Amino acid sequence: MEPSSTASYKTVRGLTRGLAVLNALNRELVGATPSRLSDITGIHRTTVRRLLETLQSEGYVRRSPSDDSYRLTMKVRELSEGFRDDHWISAVAAPLLGELLNKVLWPTDLTTLDVDAMVVRETTHRFSRLSFHRSMVGRRLPLLETASGLAYIAFCPENERQELIELLASQDNREGEIARDKKTLNNLLLRTQRKGFGENYQDWDMEQRIASIAIPISSGEDVLACLNLVYIAEAMSIDEAAAKYLPAMERTRDKILQAIGERASTID
Repeated sequence: MEPSSTASYKTVRGLTRGLAVLNALNRELVGATPSRLSDITGIHRTTVRRLLETLQSEGYVRRSPSDDSYRLTMKVRELSEGFRDDHWISAVAAPLLGELLNKVLWPTDLTTLDVDAMVVRETTHRFSRLSFHRSMVGRRLPLLETASGLAYIAFCPENERQELIELLASQDNREGEIARDKKTLNNLLLRTQRKGFGENYQDWDMEQRIASIAIPISSGEDVLACLNLVYIAEAMSIDEAAAKYLPAMERTRDKILQAIGERASTID
């Protein structure tokens, strides 16, 4: 007879202890001996040494023969290279999107990259009287058919752009077709770069009645997020929307970047 509930897997004790040792070593400025790490973690000294020897064989720590201390190596940075903490952007942007709504009336979204699509992290759809969607947070937007996606892929670093294009080209869908058509894709990217913003005028099959414009929020070469404004396509052309709303969007982008900088300085 099957149990009424599925039990969780037991934690791997060795892994837990290894992570504890890495965490403790990370807090020691000049390295630490097995004895010191044993005192910090509460793990027996013999076990600590065995864990350190394993970490050393994997290249994450190195031992100093002169004083039997261990230090982290550069390889530990590989553990964080793929980490992106996008959720804090919502906290920074939410009040500023509220201010923007008072000026543009149409709903706006803040989106970030999630593997092969842009994901809506924050939005004013639920507050805008001109909105035709109420549930937008978490929605995925294609890179080559939406303004946010084009704003991201057109302005991100070249190596990242090529990786994204290769990923999209491998897919059996509309985006895959666009990504494999090099001439069409190149013209699309060049037009976006020339204009300075992404655009979508009834180009996305999922939302054929809408139009949108979007700008990248960049720090150096990296695109942190995109700011997107959505409206009913029959209300105005892309050029009319850009002339009317881009200045306010750009001011909001600058405020977001300023808030990001202030946040980073307080953390440092």
